[in-house]
Amino acid sequence: MHGLLSYPGCTRCFALSCTLLCGIAVKLTVVLISGEGPRGDRAPPAASEALLFCHHGPHLPGLPAAPGLWPLASGDHLLAPRPLQQRPPQGPAAQGALPEPQACGVVPEAWRFDCYPERGVVVTRELCEARNCCFIPASSSSSAPGRNGVPWCFYPPGFPSYSLVSVNDTELGQTGTLVKTVKTYYPKDILTLQLELLYETDHRLRVRITDPSESRFEVPIAVPKATEKASSPAYSVELSKEPFGIIVKRTSTGTVLLNTTVAPLFYCDQFLQLSSSLSSQYVYGLGEHRSSFLHDIHWNTLTMWARDVPPTELTNLYGAHPFYLAMEEGGTGTAHGFFLLNSNAMDVALQPGPAITWRTIGGILDFYVFLGPDPASVIGQYLEVVGYPTMPVYWALGYHLCRWGYGSSNATWDVVKNMRNYGIPQDVQWNDIDYMDRSLDFTFDPAVFSTLPDMVKDLHSHGQRYVMMLDPGISSVQPEGEYWPYDEGLRRGVFINHTDGSTLMGKVWPGLTAFPDFSDHFHDKVPFDGLWIDMNEPSSFVDGSTVGCPDTELENPPYTPGILGGLLRAKTLCASAVQKTSSHYNMHSLYGLLEAKASRMLRKRAFVISRSTFPSQGQYSGHWLGDNRSHWKDMYTSIAGMLTFNLFGVPLVGADICGFSEQTDEELCVRWTQLGAFYPFTRNHNAIDQKPQDPPAFSPLARSAMKQSLLLRYSLFPLLYTLFHRAHTHGHTVARPLLFPKDVRTYGIDRQFLWGKSLMVTPVLDPGVDYVVGYFPQGLWYDYYTVRIQLYIYIYIYIPLNNPNPRTLVPLLYGKNTAIYINYTYPLITLTPGLWYHYYTVRTQLYILTIHTP
Repeated sequence: MHGLLSYPGCTRCFALSCTLLCGIAVKLTVVLISGEGPRGDRAPPAASEALLFCHHGPHLPGLPAAPGLWPLASGDHLLAPRPLQQRPPQGPAAQGALPEPQACGVVPEAWRFDCYPERGVVVTRELCEARNCCFIPASSSSSAPGRNGVPWCFYPPGFPSYSLVSVNDTELGQTGTLVKTVKTYYPKDILTLQLELLYETDHRLRVRITDPSESRFEVPIAVPKATEKASSPAYSVELSKEPFGIIVKRTSTGTVLLNTTVAPLFYCDQFLQLSSSLSSQYVYGLGEHRSSFLHDIHWNTLTMWARDVPPTELTNLYGAHPFYLAMEEGGTGTAHGFFLLNSNAMDVALQPGPAITWRTIGGILDFYVFLGPDPASVIGQYLEVVGYPTMPVYWALGYHLCRWGYGSSNATWDVVKNMRNYGIPQDVQWNDIDYMDRSLDFTFDPAVFSTLPDMVKDLHSHGQRYVMMLDPGISSVQPEGEYWPYDEGLRRGVFINHTDGSTLMGKVWPGLTAFPDFSDHFHDKVPFDGLWIDMNEPSSFVDGSTVGCPDTELENPPYTPGILGGLLRAKTLCASAVQKTSSHYNMHSLYGLLEAKASRMLRKRAFVISRSTFPSQGQYSGHWLGDNRSHWKDMYTSIAGMLTFNLFGVPLVGADICGFSEQTDEELCVRWTQLGAFYPFTRNHNAIDQKPQDPPAFSPLARSAMKQSLLLRYSLFPLLYTLFHRAHTHGHTVARPLLFPKDVRTYGIDRQFLWGKSLMVTPVLDPGVDYVVGYFPQGLWYDYYTVRIQLYIYIYIYIPLNNPNPRTLVPLLYGKNTAIYINYTYPLITLTPGLWYHYYTVRTQLYILTIHTP
């Protein structure tokens, strides 16, 4: 085996339907669950109704008029106030006053905004009315098992909020002053705020709400600075004076993209809350969570705070990405995005209004609205802010093999040799923590891994690569002078400390550990080619530290989002811990990003895979989807995870093929390999004490099916590498949902996906079946053997486990676009408009590539 170039083609396909799509230009978007139609049966408000909101709720007929809005015509200048639409009368919700019953009764259940969102509290009428909120039990028909449910305690119309008392034009937009005279129930209300509207580009609006009297933590990542105001913005902005609110509309359609007048704004020292209407029920992103690609908006709260936990529903996972993509109502194909630049622990509550509420416990409100107008443009605009993804090294596209529990370098080496003996392509071999000496970073076991340097040398001689794993925890229990990373870290003062200046000690695999930056001295002995940075949420086996955490407001904030474990320090470091930039309270979810940034090798294109991620992560590393299980459902949900991280600008992503924990079986592993061959990052990995699941460990039949799947992947490298280059240079995605913007039926599909806009994959995701049902959107579709597929249909695709059959479809293109066609036995072919002829004078049609195999 001689690396990637040893496999220029493959002779058979595998049990996936791979389709080169075209006809209609595929724009990046997102989808729903398992081929079902759009979720939810409650229609969102029409665009013409989107501004008909009450003081803090939806407009209801028969109510008297209320104060007007201050519209900003195309965001250019402030106009005189004008009446907008009627709102309910302002209720007496000042300090010590309860809302009038009739004011509470007019709020529909779908538009109730939770006034008592604390977890683990039985909310009584007494507790609710102590906050001057409405208390009305929800109708039984609105209850939904497994969801948060309709709130019984909710804000009344007229609940105290901020007023806009002044607005001034600036070179880039507007500034304003917000004032609140009535304090609310969370401590340390900030009563005067600064509003800044920045019309950065025609398709990007930035809004900042800050404390003018005292600086607050801001996320330390670089974002572009506008130098001039947008000349022809695709959005208009209107400001509500009393209560303060922002309404952002698409100028071409009038669709309301953002309306923050629907619920009160909170801005306390440790509780910031912003609510808005949504343009539709089609919302994607908001990671990292295990769910369908299209989020359920029926009282669904998503928590963000990096956490070490196997992928589990309704749980905050390894990374935090407060960004969403939304398709707009009406099947117009338009889309927009929203990004809150905040790293503190937060809840994001979706409700069927449709509406969204952001609750964060620190920082500032600094958010962007991206106008698209199509999903691909939205993602590109988002990545212009957080950074385009890095260009991976070519060998990173190959097949990666790893496990925790090889036990020795010789056993690892044997697996590599078996892969070569069976002719199964493999470009990268990994080792988990068992290669280390006593689980110490930057070491290898001199007994059972004594031949590790020789193994790596052998890999390199065969054109292969080696990746090793590093955990952030550095052992602190070795005798002084015997463990350089800890000694040097102390000398340089790079470890996270307690508030008293002492080094914070957690507990990970080697025992008591400190949490530092990283060094690259180890590379001198074992010339590894890439790094796998694990447990970098950061994870610790004790809550906070070995001596506990101080009883402070940072450890016990007035509101704690729905974090697994109920405490900010659960299975991680003390929130009060001191880092160079700020407290761990502010920096926690940034740890994986900063470690990845520090881990990049200088002067060469790096390969880094990180478990914990944050916006801009794609500039520095890829991501694997964590410690999944050998379950069919885990295989299915990996598609949504892969697609979501492509939205986040981390296209080098994949799941552990065949599952990490629990025992896999042959059918599952074959089907997962067939799917995993189309992950942008393809790695088979499993846990200690589990049976081997590398391809040679299975029967000849299964081994052959896996081999053919991987050979097909290798044959498509020119396409895959091109997609990564476009992601790196233009902010495109590599894997994207089967979402045709004007075909609402595709909004809910997450059992099929695309590579770029040309290759569709329809995998088998269920046991005991030899067919799948695939949806083919409007367009002309051709399979590899020029069999034409009809338009707009679901079809059954026969995919036997033991006889993989190539189903690569070549599309018909319209317009003057240039198409790149790939097949697995011929080199890259590019066709442009015109009549094309085969070498042997066999004529092909306009824009259609017909492949004749000998």
